[in-house]
Amino acid sequence: MEKLENSTDCKETVSPLNNSGSVLNSTAPRHEAMGFVLVHAGAGYHSESKAKEYKHVCKRACQRAVDRLRAGGLALEAVTAALIELEDSPFTNAGTGSNLNLSGEIECDASIMDGKSLNYGAVGALSGIKNPVLVARRLLSETQKGKLSAGRIPPCFLVGKGAEQWAISHGIPACPTEKMTTKFSLSGYKRNKRKMELAEQVETKRRRHSCGHENDLGCLEPVGDIMVEGEENNSACLDTVGAVVVDREGNVAAAVSSGGLAMKHPGRVGQAAHYGCGCWAENARDVSLYSTAVSTSGSGEHLIRTMLARECSTSMQTENAHQALLEAMQNKFISSPFLAGEDCVLGGVIVLRCCTCGEAQRSEDIQALLVEFLWSHTTESMCVGYMSAQDSKPRTHISRLPPGAVAGQSLAIEGGVCRLGTASD
Repeated sequence: MEKLENSTDCKETVSPLNNSGSVLNSTAPRHEAMGFVLVHAGAGYHSESKAKEYKHVCKRACQRAVDRLRAGGLALEAVTAALIELEDSPFTNAGTGSNLNLSGEIECDASIMDGKSLNYGAVGALSGIKNPVLVARRLLSETQKGKLSAGRIPPCFLVGKGAEQWAISHGIPACPTEKMTTKFSLSGYKRNKRKMELAEQVETKRRRHSCGHENDLGCLEPVGDIMVEGEENNSACLDTVGAVVVDREGNVAAAVSSGGLAMKHPGRVGQAAHYGCGCWAENARDVSLYSTAVSTSGSGEHLIRTMLARECSTSMQTENAHQALLEAMQNKFISSPFLAGEDCVLGGVIVLRCCTCGEAQRSEDIQALLVEFLWSHTTESMCVGYMSAQDSKPRTHISRLPPGAVAGQSLAIEGGVCRLGTASD
Protein backbone atom coordinates (compact mmCIF):
# COMPACT_ATOMS: atom_id res chain seq x y z
CA MET A 1 0.00 0.00 0.00
CA GLU A 2 1.22 3.50 -0.71
CA LYS A 3 2.95 5.38 2.08
CA LEU A 4 1.42 8.68 3.14
CA GLU A 5 3.51 11.69 3.97
CA ASN A 6 3.04 13.30 7.36
CA SER A 7 1.30 16.65 7.64
CA THR A 8 2.55 19.26 10.07
CA ASP A 9 -0.08 18.34 12.63
CA CYS A 10 -0.84 14.68 12.18
CA LYS A 11 0.78 11.29 12.09
CA GLU A 12 -0.72 8.60 9.87
CA THR A 13 -0.31 4.85 9.94
CA VAL A 14 -1.33 3.13 6.75
CA SER A 15 -0.57 -0.55 7.24
CA PRO A 16 -3.85 -2.50 7.38
CA LEU A 17 -2.86 -4.14 10.68
CA ASN A 18 -0.47 -1.57 12.11
CA ASN A 19 -1.29 0.74 15.00
CA SER A 20 2.10 2.22 15.73
CA GLY A 21 1.17 5.82 15.03
CA SER A 22 2.61 8.54 17.20
CA VAL A 23 1.35 12.04 17.96
CA LEU A 24 2.85 15.21 16.56
CA ASN A 25 2.17 18.41 18.48
CA SER A 26 0.68 21.49 16.91
CA THR A 27 0.49 24.57 19.11
CA ALA A 28 -1.21 27.70 17.84
CA PRO A 29 -2.09 31.16 19.23
CA ARG A 30 -5.04 31.10 21.59
CA HIS A 31 -7.57 32.58 19.16
CA GLU A 32 -6.51 30.67 16.05
CA ALA A 33 -9.10 28.35 14.53
CA MET A 34 -9.02 24.75 15.62
CA GLY A 35 -10.73 21.67 14.28
CA PHE A 36 -10.39 18.65 12.02
CA VAL A 37 -12.31 17.15 9.09
CA LEU A 38 -12.23 13.69 7.53
CA VAL A 39 -14.23 13.01 4.35
CA HIS A 40 -14.85 10.07 2.04
CA ALA A 41 -15.93 9.79 -1.59
CA GLY A 42 -17.20 6.26 -1.14
CA ALA A 43 -16.24 2.67 -0.57
CA GLY A 44 -16.35 0.65 -3.78
CA TYR A 45 -13.90 0.40 -6.63
CA HIS A 46 -11.90 3.46 -7.68
CA SER A 47 -10.03 3.02 -10.93
CA GLU A 48 -6.59 4.53 -11.33
CA SER A 49 -7.89 6.50 -14.31
CA LYS A 50 -10.29 8.44 -12.08
CA ALA A 51 -8.14 8.59 -8.95
CA LYS A 52 -7.16 12.19 -9.59
CA GLU A 53 -10.80 13.34 -9.80
CA TYR A 54 -11.82 11.52 -6.61
CA LYS A 55 -8.86 12.92 -4.69
CA HIS A 56 -9.53 16.40 -5.99
CA VAL A 57 -13.14 16.45 -4.81
CA CYS A 58 -12.03 15.21 -1.38
CA LYS A 59 -9.49 18.01 -1.19
CA ARG A 60 -12.12 20.60 -2.06
CA ALA A 61 -14.53 19.19 0.52
CA CYS A 62 -11.88 19.32 3.24
CA GLN A 63 -11.02 22.88 2.30
CA ARG A 64 -14.66 24.00 2.43
CA ALA A 65 -15.07 22.50 5.90
CA VAL A 66 -11.87 24.05 7.19
CA ASP A 67 -12.85 27.43 5.75
CA ARG A 68 -15.99 27.28 7.90
CA LEU A 69 -13.98 26.29 10.97
CA ARG A 70 -11.51 29.13 10.40
CA ALA A 71 -14.43 31.55 10.08
CA GLY A 72 -15.62 30.51 13.53
CA GLY A 73 -18.17 27.95 12.40
CA LEU A 74 -19.01 24.92 14.47
CA ALA A 75 -18.90 21.25 13.48
CA LEU A 76 -22.44 21.16 12.08
CA GLU A 77 -21.74 24.04 9.69
CA ALA A 78 -18.41 22.57 8.60
CA VAL A 79 -19.74 19.09 7.90
CA THR A 80 -22.59 20.59 5.85
CA ALA A 81 -20.11 22.61 3.79
CA ALA A 82 -18.06 19.48 3.08
CA LEU A 83 -21.14 17.51 1.97
CA ILE A 84 -22.33 20.26 -0.37
CA GLU A 85 -18.98 20.14 -2.16
CA LEU A 86 -19.14 16.35 -2.41
CA GLU A 87 -22.74 16.42 -3.67
CA ASP A 88 -21.90 19.03 -6.32
CA SER A 89 -19.17 16.91 -7.88
CA PRO A 90 -20.26 15.04 -11.04
CA PHE A 91 -17.86 12.22 -10.10
CA THR A 92 -19.71 11.17 -6.94
CA ASN A 93 -22.96 9.31 -6.54
CA ALA A 94 -24.68 12.02 -4.51
CA GLY A 95 -26.61 15.09 -5.59
CA THR A 96 -25.46 16.03 -9.09
CA GLY A 97 -24.41 12.92 -11.01
CA SER A 98 -26.36 10.48 -8.86
CA ASN A 99 -27.32 7.07 -10.20
CA LEU A 100 -30.67 6.92 -11.99
CA ASN A 101 -33.38 4.56 -10.77
CA LEU A 102 -35.45 2.16 -12.88
CA SER A 103 -37.64 5.04 -14.05
CA GLY A 104 -34.67 7.16 -15.09
CA GLU A 105 -35.11 9.53 -12.13
CA ILE A 106 -32.75 10.67 -9.40
CA GLU A 107 -33.80 9.88 -5.84
CA CYS A 108 -31.33 10.82 -3.12
CA ASP A 109 -30.86 9.91 0.53
CA ALA A 110 -29.00 11.99 3.12
CA SER A 111 -28.69 12.44 6.86
CA ILE A 112 -26.81 14.56 9.36
CA MET A 113 -26.28 14.30 13.11
CA ASP A 114 -25.09 16.83 15.67
CA GLY A 115 -23.05 15.33 18.48
CA LYS A 116 -23.77 18.17 20.87
CA SER A 117 -27.57 18.12 20.77
CA LEU A 118 -27.83 14.53 19.42
CA ASN A 119 -30.41 15.82 16.97
CA TYR A 120 -30.68 14.17 13.57
CA GLY A 121 -32.23 15.07 10.23
CA ALA A 122 -32.71 12.90 7.15
CA VAL A 123 -34.36 12.63 3.75
CA GLY A 124 -35.01 9.54 1.66
CA ALA A 125 -35.90 9.01 -2.01
CA LEU A 126 -35.76 12.79 -2.49
CA SER A 127 -36.05 14.17 -6.01
CA GLY A 128 -35.84 17.70 -7.33
CA ILE A 129 -33.35 19.13 -4.81
CA LYS A 130 -29.71 19.74 -5.75
CA ASN A 131 -28.26 19.32 -2.24
CA PRO A 132 -30.18 16.78 -0.14
CA VAL A 133 -27.92 17.45 2.85
CA LEU A 134 -29.36 20.97 3.07
CA VAL A 135 -32.83 19.52 3.59
CA ALA A 136 -31.54 17.10 6.22
CA ARG A 137 -29.75 19.97 7.95
CA ARG A 138 -32.87 22.15 7.88
CA LEU A 139 -34.95 19.31 9.35
CA LEU A 140 -32.42 19.00 12.18
CA SER A 141 -32.54 22.75 12.80
CA GLU A 142 -36.33 22.85 12.84
CA THR A 143 -36.52 20.09 15.45
CA GLN A 144 -34.46 22.28 17.78
CA LYS A 145 -37.14 24.98 17.69
CA GLY A 146 -39.64 22.86 19.58
CA LYS A 147 -43.15 21.72 18.80
CA LEU A 148 -45.27 22.92 15.91
CA SER A 149 -48.76 24.39 16.15
CA ALA A 150 -51.29 22.35 18.10
CA GLY A 151 -48.47 20.56 19.87
CA ARG A 152 -47.31 18.59 16.82
CA ILE A 153 -43.84 17.07 16.91
CA PRO A 154 -41.67 18.34 14.02
CA PRO A 155 -40.40 15.69 11.61
CA CYS A 156 -36.77 14.64 11.55
CA PHE A 157 -37.02 12.25 8.57
CA LEU A 158 -39.03 12.87 5.39
CA VAL A 159 -39.21 10.92 2.14
CA GLY A 160 -40.32 11.29 -1.45
CA LYS A 161 -42.67 14.01 -2.62
CA GLY A 162 -43.38 15.12 0.92
CA ALA A 163 -39.70 15.79 1.53
CA GLU A 164 -39.44 17.78 -1.71
CA GLN A 165 -42.50 19.88 -0.87
CA TRP A 166 -41.23 20.52 2.66
CA ALA A 167 -37.83 21.62 1.33
CA ILE A 168 -39.33 24.07 -1.14
CA SER A 169 -41.69 25.49 1.49
CA HIS A 170 -38.65 26.16 3.67
CA GLY A 171 -36.81 28.13 1.02
CA ILE A 172 -34.63 25.43 -0.52
CA PRO A 173 -34.82 25.85 -4.31
CA ALA A 174 -36.03 23.07 -6.59
CA CYS A 175 -33.74 21.57 -9.22
CA PRO A 176 -35.14 19.32 -11.98
CA THR A 177 -33.62 15.89 -12.57
CA GLU A 178 -32.30 16.85 -15.99
CA LYS A 179 -30.06 19.50 -14.42
CA MET A 180 -28.66 16.99 -11.93
CA THR A 181 -28.13 14.27 -14.54
CA THR A 182 -24.66 14.07 -16.06
CA LYS A 183 -23.54 12.49 -19.33
CA PHE A 184 -21.87 9.76 -17.29
CA SER A 185 -24.96 8.90 -15.22
CA LEU A 186 -27.25 9.00 -18.25
CA SER A 187 -25.01 6.78 -20.38
CA GLY A 188 -24.71 4.37 -17.46
CA TYR A 189 -28.48 4.24 -17.15
CA LYS A 190 -28.91 3.49 -20.86
CA ARG A 191 -26.31 0.70 -20.75
CA ASN A 192 -27.88 -0.80 -17.63
CA LYS A 193 -31.34 -0.65 -19.17
CA ARG A 194 -30.14 -2.52 -22.27
CA LYS A 195 -28.53 -5.18 -20.08
CA MET A 196 -31.72 -5.62 -18.08
CA GLU A 197 -33.80 -5.87 -21.25
CA LEU A 198 -31.38 -8.49 -22.60
CA ALA A 199 -31.60 -10.47 -19.37
CA GLU A 200 -35.40 -10.41 -19.54
CA GLN A 201 -35.34 -11.59 -23.16
CA VAL A 202 -32.99 -14.45 -22.28
CA GLU A 203 -35.23 -15.46 -19.37
CA THR A 204 -38.37 -15.31 -21.52
CA LYS A 205 -36.82 -17.50 -24.24
CA ARG A 206 -35.54 -19.95 -21.66
CA ARG A 207 -38.96 -20.35 -20.09
CA ARG A 208 -40.61 -20.86 -23.49
CA HIS A 209 -38.29 -23.77 -24.24
CA SER A 210 -38.25 -25.24 -20.74
CA CYS A 211 -41.26 -27.52 -20.98
CA GLY A 212 -39.32 -30.49 -22.31
CA HIS A 213 -36.03 -29.57 -20.74
CA GLU A 214 -36.63 -29.61 -17.02
CA ASN A 215 -34.04 -31.26 -14.80
CA ASP A 216 -34.65 -34.40 -12.76
CA LEU A 217 -36.26 -32.41 -9.96
CA GLY A 218 -38.70 -30.71 -12.28
CA CYS A 219 -37.01 -27.33 -11.75
CA LEU A 220 -35.91 -24.84 -14.34
CA GLU A 221 -32.17 -24.60 -14.85
CA PRO A 222 -30.71 -21.34 -13.53
CA VAL A 223 -29.60 -18.60 -15.86
CA GLY A 224 -26.23 -16.93 -15.33
CA ASP A 225 -26.39 -13.40 -13.93
CA ILE A 226 -26.14 -10.49 -16.32
CA MET A 227 -24.67 -7.86 -14.03
CA VAL A 228 -26.05 -4.37 -13.99
CA GLU A 229 -23.18 -1.94 -14.34
CA GLY A 230 -22.37 -0.56 -10.93
CA GLU A 231 -23.09 -3.77 -9.02
CA GLU A 232 -19.61 -5.23 -9.13
CA ASN A 233 -16.13 -3.73 -9.45
CA ASN A 234 -17.62 -0.32 -10.13
CA SER A 235 -17.37 2.68 -7.86
CA ALA A 236 -20.67 4.07 -9.15
CA CYS A 237 -22.47 1.46 -7.07
CA LEU A 238 -21.12 2.27 -3.65
CA ASP A 239 -19.67 5.78 -3.72
CA THR A 240 -21.89 7.32 -1.08
CA VAL A 241 -20.14 10.44 0.25
CA GLY A 242 -19.72 11.56 3.83
CA ALA A 243 -17.78 13.59 6.37
CA VAL A 244 -17.01 13.80 10.08
CA VAL A 245 -15.83 16.96 11.87
CA VAL A 246 -14.69 18.14 15.28
CA ASP A 247 -14.65 21.88 16.01
CA ARG A 248 -12.69 24.13 18.37
CA GLU A 249 -15.11 23.41 21.23
CA GLY A 250 -14.77 19.66 20.84
CA ASN A 251 -18.22 19.23 19.28
CA VAL A 252 -18.51 16.52 16.66
CA ALA A 253 -20.87 16.15 13.69
CA ALA A 254 -21.33 13.62 10.90
CA ALA A 255 -23.17 13.55 7.58
CA VAL A 256 -23.71 11.26 4.62
CA SER A 257 -25.36 11.54 1.20
CA SER A 258 -26.07 9.09 -1.63
CA GLY A 259 -27.83 8.65 -4.92
CA GLY A 260 -28.36 4.98 -4.11
CA LEU A 261 -27.87 1.87 -6.19
CA ALA A 262 -27.95 2.04 -9.97
CA MET A 263 -31.33 0.91 -11.36
CA LYS A 264 -32.87 0.73 -7.90
CA HIS A 265 -36.63 0.46 -7.54
CA PRO A 266 -38.31 3.88 -7.19
CA GLY A 267 -38.86 4.65 -3.53
CA ARG A 268 -35.95 2.56 -2.27
CA VAL A 269 -34.22 4.21 0.70
CA GLY A 270 -30.64 3.25 1.54
CA GLN A 271 -28.53 3.48 4.66
CA ALA A 272 -27.62 7.13 4.05
CA ALA A 273 -31.00 8.17 5.43
CA HIS A 274 -31.47 5.63 8.22
CA TYR A 275 -30.82 6.51 11.85
CA GLY A 276 -27.67 4.85 13.17
CA CYS A 277 -26.82 3.36 9.76
CA GLY A 278 -25.53 6.19 7.56
CA CYS A 279 -23.90 8.42 10.15
CA TRP A 280 -23.55 8.91 13.89
CA ALA A 281 -22.18 11.71 16.08
CA GLU A 282 -22.09 11.89 19.86
CA ASN A 283 -20.22 14.25 22.17
CA ALA A 284 -18.65 12.71 25.25
CA ARG A 285 -20.93 13.11 28.27
CA ASP A 286 -18.07 12.57 30.69
CA VAL A 287 -14.31 13.39 30.69
CA SER A 288 -13.59 9.66 30.81
CA LEU A 289 -15.38 9.09 27.48
CA TYR A 290 -14.58 9.91 23.87
CA SER A 291 -16.57 12.02 21.46
CA THR A 292 -17.18 10.04 18.27
CA ALA A 293 -18.37 10.66 14.72
CA VAL A 294 -18.90 8.07 11.98
CA SER A 295 -19.98 8.10 8.32
CA THR A 296 -20.56 4.95 6.26
CA SER A 297 -20.60 3.84 2.63
CA GLY A 298 -21.33 0.59 0.84
CA SER A 299 -24.26 -1.73 0.25
CA GLY A 300 -27.16 0.04 1.90
CA GLU A 301 -29.05 -3.11 2.80
CA HIS A 302 -25.98 -4.54 4.59
CA LEU A 303 -25.40 -1.31 6.50
CA ILE A 304 -29.04 -0.97 7.50
CA ARG A 305 -29.28 -4.49 8.88
CA THR A 306 -26.15 -4.03 10.99
CA MET A 307 -26.61 -0.35 12.02
CA LEU A 308 -22.89 -0.06 11.36
CA ALA A 309 -22.49 3.66 12.08
CA ARG A 310 -23.76 3.37 15.64
CA GLU A 311 -21.97 0.05 16.23
CA CYS A 312 -18.64 1.61 15.26
CA SER A 313 -19.28 4.63 17.46
CA THR A 314 -20.05 2.43 20.47
CA SER A 315 -16.90 0.38 19.91
CA MET A 316 -14.73 3.51 20.12
CA GLN A 317 -14.98 3.78 23.92
CA THR A 318 -12.16 1.27 24.44
CA GLU A 319 -8.51 2.27 24.78
CA ASN A 320 -7.22 1.06 21.42
CA ALA A 321 -9.24 2.70 18.65
CA HIS A 322 -7.54 0.77 15.85
CA GLN A 323 -8.23 -2.61 17.43
CA ALA A 324 -11.77 -1.58 18.38
CA LEU A 325 -12.64 -0.65 14.78
CA LEU A 326 -10.99 -3.80 13.46
CA GLU A 327 -13.13 -5.94 15.76
CA ALA A 328 -16.30 -3.97 15.01
CA MET A 329 -15.87 -4.38 11.26
CA GLN A 330 -15.14 -8.08 11.63
CA ASN A 331 -17.68 -9.05 14.29
CA LYS A 332 -20.48 -6.53 13.73
CA PHE A 333 -20.31 -6.42 9.93
CA ILE A 334 -18.48 -9.16 8.02
CA SER A 335 -19.46 -11.88 10.51
CA SER A 336 -22.68 -10.30 11.73
CA PRO A 337 -25.48 -12.79 12.45
CA PHE A 338 -27.82 -10.34 10.72
CA LEU A 339 -25.94 -11.00 7.48
CA ALA A 340 -25.48 -14.73 7.94
CA GLY A 341 -26.81 -15.49 4.45
CA GLU A 342 -24.46 -13.07 2.70
CA ASP A 343 -21.13 -14.25 1.30
CA CYS A 344 -20.00 -10.79 0.16
CA VAL A 345 -20.50 -8.03 2.72
CA LEU A 346 -19.61 -4.65 1.24
CA GLY A 347 -19.10 -1.46 3.22
CA GLY A 348 -16.74 1.14 4.56
CA VAL A 349 -16.55 3.67 7.38
CA ILE A 350 -14.67 6.77 8.39
CA VAL A 351 -14.37 7.29 12.13
CA LEU A 352 -13.23 10.20 14.23
CA ARG A 353 -12.85 10.14 17.99
CA CYS A 354 -11.44 12.83 20.22
CA CYS A 355 -10.84 13.75 23.82
CA THR A 356 -9.29 16.57 25.78
CA CYS A 357 -5.57 16.02 26.21
CA GLY A 358 -4.35 15.25 29.72
CA GLU A 359 -2.39 18.49 30.12
CA ALA A 360 -5.40 20.51 28.96
CA GLN A 361 -7.50 19.00 31.75
CA ARG A 362 -4.95 20.23 34.29
CA SER A 363 -4.41 23.75 32.98
CA GLU A 364 -6.71 26.64 32.15
CA ASP A 365 -4.02 28.11 29.88
CA ILE A 366 -4.06 25.24 27.41
CA GLN A 367 -6.90 23.92 25.31
CA ALA A 368 -5.96 20.81 23.37
CA LEU A 369 -7.76 17.98 21.61
CA LEU A 370 -6.37 14.60 20.74
CA VAL A 371 -8.06 13.42 17.54
CA GLU A 372 -7.80 9.87 16.24
CA PHE A 373 -9.06 9.35 12.69
CA LEU A 374 -9.58 6.00 10.98
CA TRP A 375 -11.11 4.44 7.92
CA SER A 376 -11.89 0.81 7.15
CA HIS A 377 -13.53 -0.97 4.24
CA THR A 378 -14.35 -4.41 2.88
CA THR A 379 -14.69 -3.09 -0.67
CA GLU A 380 -11.77 -3.03 -3.07
CA SER A 381 -11.02 0.60 -2.31
CA MET A 382 -12.10 3.74 -0.47
CA CYS A 383 -11.16 7.35 -1.18
CA VAL A 384 -10.62 9.67 1.81
CA GLY A 385 -9.33 13.13 2.56
CA TYR A 386 -8.50 14.93 5.81
CA MET A 387 -7.26 18.28 7.10
CA SER A 388 -6.92 20.22 10.34
CA ALA A 389 -7.74 23.91 10.59
CA GLN A 390 -4.03 24.52 11.16
CA ASP A 391 -2.87 22.61 8.06
CA SER A 392 -1.87 24.47 4.92
CA LYS A 393 -3.48 21.92 2.61
CA PRO A 394 -5.62 18.77 2.69
CA ARG A 395 -4.28 15.24 2.36
CA THR A 396 -5.98 12.54 0.27
CA HIS A 397 -5.55 8.81 -0.09
CA ILE A 398 -7.18 5.93 -1.94
CA SER A 399 -7.06 2.99 0.43
CA ARG A 400 -7.06 -0.46 -1.16
CA LEU A 401 -7.37 -4.00 0.13
CA PRO A 402 -4.06 -5.84 0.54
CA PRO A 403 -2.94 -7.97 -2.43
CA GLY A 404 -4.82 -11.26 -2.53
CA ALA A 405 -7.61 -10.08 -0.24
CA VAL A 406 -11.17 -10.85 -1.32
CA ALA A 407 -13.63 -7.96 -1.37
CA GLY A 408 -16.61 -8.57 0.88
CA GLN A 409 -14.69 -11.06 3.03
CA SER A 410 -11.54 -9.14 4.00
CA LEU A 411 -10.93 -5.62 5.28
CA ALA A 412 -8.37 -2.85 5.28
CA ILE A 413 -7.97 -0.39 8.14
CA GLU A 414 -5.81 2.71 8.26
CA GLY A 415 -5.64 6.05 10.05
CA GLY A 416 -3.66 8.32 12.30
CA VAL A 417 -3.56 10.69 15.23
CA CYS A 418 -3.70 14.47 15.32
CA ARG A 419 -3.09 16.74 18.31
CA LEU A 420 -4.88 20.07 18.06
CA GLY A 421 -3.61 22.63 20.57
CA THR A 422 -4.09 26.24 21.56
CA ALA A 423 -1.58 27.70 23.99
CA SER A 424 -1.73 30.92 25.98
CA ASP A 425 -0.17 34.05 24.52
